[in-house]
Amino acid sequence: MIETDVLIIGTGIAGATAALRLAENPNLRIALITRSEPHDSNTYWAQGGIIHRGPDDRAELLVEDILAAGAGASLPEAARILAEEGPPLLNEILIQTSKIEFDKNKNGDLNYGNEAAHQRRRIIHVGDGTGAAISKGLIAALKSKPNIQWFPDATAVDLITYPHHSRDPLDTYKPITCHGAYVFDHKGRAVHRTLAAITILATGGLGRIYRNTTNPQGSRGDGLAMAHRAGARIINAEYVQFHPTALAVPGSEGFLISEAVRGEGGVLLTSDGHPFMQDYSPQWKDLAPRDVVSRAIHHVMEKNEYSYVLLDIASQKPAEEIRARFPNIYAHCLKFGVDISRDPIPVVPAAHYFCGGVQVDEVGQSSIENLYAVGEASCTGLHGANRLASTSLLEGLVWGNRAARDIAAKLDKAPRQIPTREMIPPWDESHLDADSDPALIQGDMQTIQNIMWHYVGLVRSGERLSRAIRELRHLQNEIETFYRVTKLSDGLIGLRNAIESALIVAQAARHNRQSRGCHYRVDSVDGEGDRLI
Repeated sequence: MIETDVLIIGTGIAGATAALRLAENPNLRIALITRSEPHDSNTYWAQGGIIHRGPDDRAELLVEDILAAGAGASLPEAARILAEEGPPLLNEILIQTSKIEFDKNKNGDLNYGNEAAHQRRRIIHVGDGTGAAISKGLIAALKSKPNIQWFPDATAVDLITYPHHSRDPLDTYKPITCHGAYVFDHKGRAVHRTLAAITILATGGLGRIYRNTTNPQGSRGDGLAMAHRAGARIINAEYVQFHPTALAVPGSEGFLISEAVRGEGGVLLTSDGHPFMQDYSPQWKDLAPRDVVSRAIHHVMEKNEYSYVLLDIASQKPAEEIRARFPNIYAHCLKFGVDISRDPIPVVPAAHYFCGGVQVDEVGQSSIENLYAVGEASCTGLHGANRLASTSLLEGLVWGNRAARDIAAKLDKAPRQIPTREMIPPWDESHLDADSDPALIQGDMQTIQNIMWHYVGLVRSGERLSRAIRELRHLQNEIETFYRVTKLSDGLIGLRNAIESALIVAQAARHNRQSRGCHYRVDSVDGEGDRLI
């Protein structure tokens, strides 16, 4: 059993920032768990960049862009918090503390890029591997903190909450309170009680519940599902953003072609070379919000029976400039026979970002006492119905910092209330005889992914969503039966979370009959389904 002051589940930018801030108090004990190694996160995979504040930029302009992209569903207060606090925190935590070297121009100033639906050039980057650079910098900074305990190869199974896990029947009458999590140790194949005064969910998104996704293997909605089972309020779950451009060649498996490629002049083309985005968004063309571009590509593919469209940067920029700006994309595409400095890139939309999540307030506190959520697992209200490009990393930074500040103040004022060993029942696997079968897990996961892709994807309808829910409910019963008689593995835990997350998304999508942002219904009650954009 492990006891700590703060348990942080996940080590992307949000979890790492919270840990870094909390570790400033040497008296606080912090436990960091991650299902793989510390860099296994959506943060590490992020290519394009992070929002800063350009020389001709103002916080008010960024707020305008966030609210416009969010299609009327973004929380203005959250947008203001991000726009005002984000750039100074970026300077302090990423540049000064974590020593991240963002790209600079010939004068030695930060090199600001452009991305879709931004009024100003305000995106800073490290080539096309910005997330990897941020992740490495933050993890290196954390490794120097003696009061942080690391637990890699560990998967949270369920949150420990009162009254659910309490042995005292009178706790039934108290508000739901989180006291840590049951954590599965991959190597020891045992579940440990990890007790904490405060728990932070920083588990990332759920893109892996879709067949085509830009997300890493661990993005199965783990935090969402655990919080949902514990009774936390979930909001905006219908808003799943699809990135317009994932590499469409066999074996590439959802490799992201950054929005920065279009920001630097890339143009979307039909297979016969016709640029089509002006037909769908005359104002923004190829730099329209992601939901608009994704649906336009989907429509072009469906109408013409294409298996992909083309993204051309080669005719817009010199070859050497393309290779310098996008070295990772260039190298990866070249492995599959596509030279982006000479050839157009075959692309398709793919599930990319979850705009909903565990509802939290301005400091990341969820509806469950002592449970915080930050990053993509949370819903601050910032993204509304559609996320503005490059806001996600900055949101993780801002709310990771805010949650840490609030937790530190809370623990400083009141004694740390951690349950004793006797108050929490141990995990019991004594009645489980079967080992988890990887073939069954993989087969069920593929079924979830196919259902979500075809019925709860870019274009939705009541009929598709109802069928998805029926099939997912049946599958959930099968998976839960399997789970109840089988020894734990990371794959089994992820499968159970994936089916729960899929149902949360599908049910929210069926409930919301109004097309908005990245939730598009052809049978919309407001008539918006009659229009593609």
